Amino acid sequence: MQQIINFIIRYKNFLLYIFLLIISLGFTVQSHSYHQSSFFNSSNWIAGNIYQTSFSVTSYFDLNKENKQLIEENNRLRDQLFNRENENPTELDSIQMNYTIASGKVIKNSYANLRNYITINKGEKNSIKIDMGVITAKGILGIVENTSNNFANVQSILNQNSNINAKIKNTNHFGSLVWNAKSYNIVQLIDIPRLVPLTIGDTIVTGAMSSIFPEDIPIGTIKKFDLDTSKSFYTIDVALFNDMTNIKNVYIVNNINREEIQQLEAETNDQ
Repeated sequence: MQQIINFIIRYKNFLLYIFLLIISLGFTVQSHSYHQSSFFNSSNWIAGNIYQTSFSVTSYFDLNKENKQLIEENNRLRDQLFNRENENPTELDSIQMNYTIASGKVIKNSYANLRNYITINKGEKNSIKIDMGVITAKGILGIVENTSNNFANVQSILNQNSNINAKIKNTNHFGSLVWNAKSYNIVQLIDIPRLVPLTIGDTIVTGAMSSIFPEDIPIGTIKKFDLDTSKSFYTIDVALFNDMTNIKNVYIVNNINREEIQQLEAETNDQ
């Protein structure tokens, strides 16, 4: 307490000046409308900037929560998209569930090897199984090859062993999507007959012959094509929609009927 009193005595002239200055400014603002307006405008500007900064800081720390909510919403929308019975289902109850969707994140990604793999943070405890399809918001990514309790390895489409059914959008002309290991953003669509009309920029999507991916998931666009005259089939370079060097959020697609389809096909082949 004595220190406070000593401080006031030592700086009494300065403190008196500050006190009188505040009083004079108050009288000036109250007696002149222009000064009053300027004062409140300045106050509003300062308060507005403080609120804006506070909002920006709060929003930054809320990004993780908002991102999680967006991913959950995307899951729900993709469930509806992949399971629709017709183009315009009138009721959600009319949708027959053929696919389930789970979200995950990439924790390791390779794209410069001959056989590239992606590790995701979901595994057997999340009901992830071998041969489930993995996609992003932009297109297909690969197929689950191995699983552990908490993680799964995905065979990337940038893998020499990858072979996925694909087609030219809005047609029934399909072939096999493979990779020649020359570029991380280009894959090849083969076995397209020479009679099929092709145009640079045409969209390539997943085909209906796959029991792993739903039909019409985007893959990329035709960059160029060459005709193998000895076989009368095109080899098409497809520029991927996905940036394979920058993958974070993924969706794991499970075809509920896949095992039944495989069992039926195996019984048919054994006859």
